Amino acid sequence: MESPRETLELILHTVPQPVWVIDHGGAIVYANPAAVGALGYGDLAELRGRQSHETVHHHYPDGSPFPASECPMLRSRQAGETVHSDEDWFFRRDGSMFPIEWWSAPLDLPGGRGAVLAFEETTRRRAAEQAVRERDAARIRAAESRATGRRIVESATAARRQLARDLHDGAQQRLVALLIDLQLAREEFAAPERVPGLLDEAVEQTRAAITELRDLAAGIHPAILSARGLRFAVEALASRAALPVTVTGSVEVELAEGVEACAYFVAAEALTNAVKHSHASQVTVTVAATGPLLTVEVRDDGVGGAVAGGSGSGLAGLTDRVDALDGRLTLSSPPGGGTVLRAEFPL
Repeated sequence: MESPRETLELILHTVPQPVWVIDHGGAIVYANPAAVGALGYGDLAELRGRQSHETVHHHYPDGSPFPASECPMLRSRQAGETVHSDEDWFFRRDGSMFPIEWWSAPLDLPGGRGAVLAFEETTRRRAAEQAVRERDAARIRAAESRATGRRIVESATAARRQLARDLHDGAQQRLVALLIDLQLAREEFAAPERVPGLLDEAVEQTRAAITELRDLAAGIHPAILSARGLRFAVEALASRAALPVTVTGSVEVELAEGVEACAYFVAAEALTNAVKHSHASQVTVTVAATGPLLTVEVRDDGVGGAVAGGSGSGLAGLTDRVDALDGRLTLSSPPGGGTVLRAEFPL
């Protein structure tokens, strides 16, 4: 007839979960085949009598020594309490490390209180969890990309509508008026004293139409960007601002057209917001290409409190445009502490 111990060992011999027993001194007195195999050994005799901590738990994952006095697995033997961890590690015989989840419970043995420990390798589980996290992150990125795309399309549509309105209400009306003046001038040859006045009016209408068309073109893509570059274009913005603006920094590299235009409009929007909302006394614009980044920073000493999604700020559209170029737009605007808008573009 088998003894209770032999029966227990027979049961543990067949279970798939690695299990071992340590005595009151921390030495291994038993390990089932699943534990022996999981740790890279061929037979229980290679483990029996060895200190459990020094055998499989001797270093931290970064390679620094792990003192046995700090090992939580031994707490069940020392304090008589059951302990569990779902994130730990073991070392195999060949020195390779693998993640585990473990349970340790006190066990009274003839020589004193020991412990029984069961563990489970979690490599596959962690890989599955990581795959789920990556899948969820990919879905979130895809959803954000679709939302960004919709906002860009909506912004472009709104810009086209505004452009059409500006052309219809401004330059187009002036050109119609010019046409009427010229027709009247042609018809008034019988009264030559009226012709000079009509021609003067036609000249003024032509000049006004040209100015409006130039302003519209600047809103689409400022000519100064192509002619002089980003730093000069920002200086031109600063010269027209309704408060003192200092421009610093330099750009000594050739910029992609899309990046250059987006950086310009970041500065333009920030200056517009500063003039309209900040109550600032001065603004500093820094434009610099350092290392791998082009940076545009607009800093004012106003009242702060700006919000990226605030009504009428225009920053949501800018954020989408910056994101589309793999850049990053950040806003810092504590109440009473001024506002800093910073855009970074990879070169």
